[in-house]
Amino acid sequence: MREESMVAQGNPPASLVVRGGTVLTFDAQGTVATGFAAAGDRIVAVGDEVSAHLGPGTEVVELAGRTVLPGINDSHLHAAWLGARWPHTLIGADGFTAGEDAPMTNPAERRAAILRAGELCTSLGITSYTEPGLGPGETGCFSPEVLEEYAALAREGRLRARVTVLRLFGLLDGRSTLDDFERGLATPVPEATRDWLDVSGVKIFADGIAPMCTAWTHHGYPDGSHGSLLVDGEDDQDRARKLAGMISLAHAAGLSVGVHATGDRSIEAALANLRRGDHIVHGDLVTPAQLAAMASAGVGLTVQPAIAAAMGGALAGVLGADIAAKAWPLREMLDSGVPLTLSSDAPVVTPDWRVHVAAACRLLGTRGANPELMTRLLRCYTAAAAVQDGAAEWKGTLEPGKVADFVVLAENPLEADPAALPGVAVEATFTGGRCVYSGLR
Repeated sequence: MREESMVAQGNPPASLVVRGGTVLTFDAQGTVATGFAAAGDRIVAVGDEVSAHLGPGTEVVELAGRTVLPGINDSHLHAAWLGARWPHTLIGADGFTAGEDAPMTNPAERRAAILRAGELCTSLGITSYTEPGLGPGETGCFSPEVLEEYAALAREGRLRARVTVLRLFGLLDGRSTLDDFERGLATPVPEATRDWLDVSGVKIFADGIAPMCTAWTHHGYPDGSHGSLLVDGEDDQDRARKLAGMISLAHAAGLSVGVHATGDRSIEAALANLRRGDHIVHGDLVTPAQLAAMASAGVGLTVQPAIAAAMGGALAGVLGADIAAKAWPLREMLDSGVPLTLSSDAPVVTPDWRVHVAAACRLLGTRGANPELMTRLLRCYTAAAAVQDGAAEWKGTLEPGKVADFVVLAENPLEADPAALPGVAVEATFTGGRCVYSGLR
């Protein structure tokens, strides 16, 4: 709806006013308000008296008691692959599932997959995500042509969520070489506006996963092996040296680094070379000492609670129940001071953040509403993810000067039983003050 002008002297006229509900800003003070105002794509005021910003062209969203939180930022989501595969995921309630990827052989198919994923994401309240692994050497959903299509959509203003891309100079879940990595860094990056498409990092696969006996670990698999680094080399020492070389090259190029590392030995090798602003992806077998080292160095960690919940039995099958009981130590991760983000890794599992937050609560043994814990977990999907993106100065919280990226929920998630969170409806999603999804009644 539109409102007649009520702009108080000195207040900028708002293009959007949201009022009449609970606004969880997730700012450093934990501010909770009843409304906010935005001019263009930026928030100009947060508080209980935002009507002073109403102007003749202001759009007003009446929350009617609903709850707003910053837009969800999924820090590890293979969106093009998701768009090509949905509604199928790799892991379902009963283990691995069927379903094939749609073809990705031409620009139209690549574009359709990205746009389909964007529609799905915005229906879930996701306003930003990291596409982790596009580049030369890969094909289909992970090819450099997908990055080109992202750039074209960004230039056309057709992206519905903000995208951070990590380029990959090897094979997804597979081998890479130091030479290929160096050549890949020299390939051009398509031009785009950083607030919609930011190609500022690289992804490196250090190892595989323990259930497939490919995580590099000090623990022994049933056949007596320990896995190894996926970086090509003559032996473990040579592979670790070349992994260090890749990270060093990325840093010299001014790029952040995300290392897929699930085994304790691969985490150890990566940590020796990572620095503040870099992050480990997954960290299944991370140790307390490694968490302390990560916290001290400012190295982040991205984990997927629903995957942890689904794969615990498979990990126990290859490494034993004692090791599995120590895997994915979410409580220690939360309490360690490590910059922690939660993510989906969709389409490995669902991209629905509500499912992952509920899974995190199950892993933590939480029953019943726990506002403090729920706030911490939701910050891992919003403010902390913006920090990992290097974008905390302009997104991730609802504060004046930041982009008006937000999601409207039917209920307050801080008051919900975690088991019921997946049923809390997403009623609207706004990116940059623009409605990209609406189910408001």
